[in-house]
Amino acid sequence: MSLLAGKKALIFGVANDRSIAWGVAQEFKKQGAQIALSYVNDALKKRVLPLAESIGADFTFEMDVTNDEHYARLPEIVKEHWGDFDILVHSLAFADRADLKGGFVETSREGFKMACDISAFSLVGLSQKLQPLMNKEGSIMAMTYYGSQKVITNYNVMGVAKAALEASSRYLANDLGQHGIRVNCVSAGPIKTLAASGISGFRELLSKVEEIAPMRANVTPEDVGGTAVYLASDLSRGVTGQVLYVDSGLSIMGGF
Repeated sequence: MSLLAGKKALIFGVANDRSIAWGVAQEFKKQGAQIALSYVNDALKKRVLPLAESIGADFTFEMDVTNDEHYARLPEIVKEHWGDFDILVHSLAFADRADLKGGFVETSREGFKMACDISAFSLVGLSQKLQPLMNKEGSIMAMTYYGSQKVITNYNVMGVAKAALEASSRYLANDLGQHGIRVNCVSAGPIKTLAASGISGFRELLSKVEEIAPMRANVTPEDVGGTAVYLASDLSRGVTGQVLYVDSGLSIMGGF
């Protein structure tokens, strides 16, 4: 039996076929879930639509998490297509490229606000608007990174934003548990995605994982998708407010 048969999943953050969110979408589909994918604007819509068609997504929709009007209309879009749903996947992060090099002390006020708004508040905003439509035993999950816990060179303001994301997930887990909804984070190891390309020295970080991580290998979007399936399924019905690491064990090592 498929682990996600009969479940409906909204997935935010597919940018192309290398996105972590795309790996999650593929694994969800293999396990029988119905899928809907967001796109942030018309430019990304051109990339997302072919992917959505390739896995038989039920619908796609525009969602710019900096736009209050998009938050307001989102519940109606979901009601129109599905009525209710079961799974929310947050794979959204952005920071000004200028803030991902040099010293964190040089972060601009606007850069700080933008990174935290898009990368962290968006989880709160989406949960706030969509919780009334989520079925009991629903699952919300967000993608994070170890730079929230330790200093990673050039990760800078994104580390702060991811720390805010993880803290937000815990407070949301407390609020939404009474509605039967679980909230967790998946902390993926470095993966070569569109978002990661903006981080200076990222290629060197990928090579370091292969040298240092216990499993001597980088993880893939599909690896993250497997853990996401677990969090979306009834197998994890007792798990909430947690950060699950999918990083070949890199986070247990010191001095990297």
